[in-house]
Amino acid sequence: MDIQKHQEVDNVIPIANPLIGKEEKNAVIKVLSSGNLVNGEKVLDFEKKFSKYIGTKYAVAVNSGIAALCLSLQALGIKKGDEVITTPFSFISSSNCILYVGAKPIFVDIDPKTFNINPDLIEEKITKKTKAILPVHLYGQPCDMGKITKIAKENNLLIVEDACQAHGAEFKNKKVGSFGNTACFSFYATKNMTTGEGGMITTDSKQVAEICKILRDVGQEKKYFHTDIGFNFRMTDFQAVIGIEQLKKLDKRNELRRKNAKILTEKLEKIDGIITPFVDSRVKHVFHQYTIKTKRISNDKLSKKLAKNGIESRIYYPIAIHKQEPYKKLGYRDRLPEAEQVVKEVLSIPVHPSVSKKDMGFIAEKIKEVHLKLTDNY
Repeated sequence: MDIQKHQEVDNVIPIANPLIGKEEKNAVIKVLSSGNLVNGEKVLDFEKKFSKYIGTKYAVAVNSGIAALCLSLQALGIKKGDEVITTPFSFISSSNCILYVGAKPIFVDIDPKTFNINPDLIEEKITKKTKAILPVHLYGQPCDMGKITKIAKENNLLIVEDACQAHGAEFKNKKVGSFGNTACFSFYATKNMTTGEGGMITTDSKQVAEICKILRDVGQEKKYFHTDIGFNFRMTDFQAVIGIEQLKKLDKRNELRRKNAKILTEKLEKIDGIITPFVDSRVKHVFHQYTIKTKRISNDKLSKKLAKNGIESRIYYPIAIHKQEPYKKLGYRDRLPEAEQVVKEVLSIPVHPSVSKKDMGFIAEKIKEVHLKLTDNY
């Protein structure tokens, strides 16, 4: 392959590439022309279509993934003095939402193969104060919801799924977002489907759904009659119509991500010191991120060298949540060795549907070349 020619033609291969088509653009123009912009019929339509896709009775659209998480916890009655078990290896919102409602995150170490919370370590962290488990389906790979739902049932605990990176992912042929008392999705620009910003709560509980709808709309059950202290977490109708069109394309685009992931794995798995993503045989991974582990060199060094060759990559995430400054100030002193180790190893590389076979060949070739040079000088 002519590497220099590839760089000149294709410039930079981005880590993410939001795909907005003419269908989304036309739908937005219709909404803008209608004058009905916020929390209207299109939002209701998006909620119905999304709940049907996930397999739940209800869905509540909000303006972000963190809003979905916060409202879920509040609607389920999680409050000050309660404890919620979660993972230390995720975007910080998955534990910040617990703090926002006054509860305490209790961190359980991860399975280093899947990067998800290790269900075999959950029960030892359960106390009288434990009210819920908040598993995160990281990078698009579902957690072991068989074990987690069993633990929750035996200990009378709630489940709030963080599915913000896992639209369309499945565990044992059942979509994530349908296992918990609630589940939360993000439609941020880089997600497998997007509304620019936005989020969704899924649930089978009519009561929880109604509470979430009231809370997202400044606590009003009907106009200017407030039954709770709520928030302005509403979704706009033009976000909703983008979401409706994106949902139609989601399965096809997820399949492209899986195909790209398979190609990358075949090209990278023979490199000594590079660990390609493990995929649990019981799940349908949607590869929001394709994340390798670097065992012989630092992930930061590899990332910087790839950038010089026109390949974007990201370390998701460079520090475990319990080691972040706000959590250290709160007194967190957990020793979670697996989470603390993988932050030094993980590196996400482009896998989105816009990545071509030529791109993937280039990515694999440069990783091999850079890795060899770095290990020789390590």
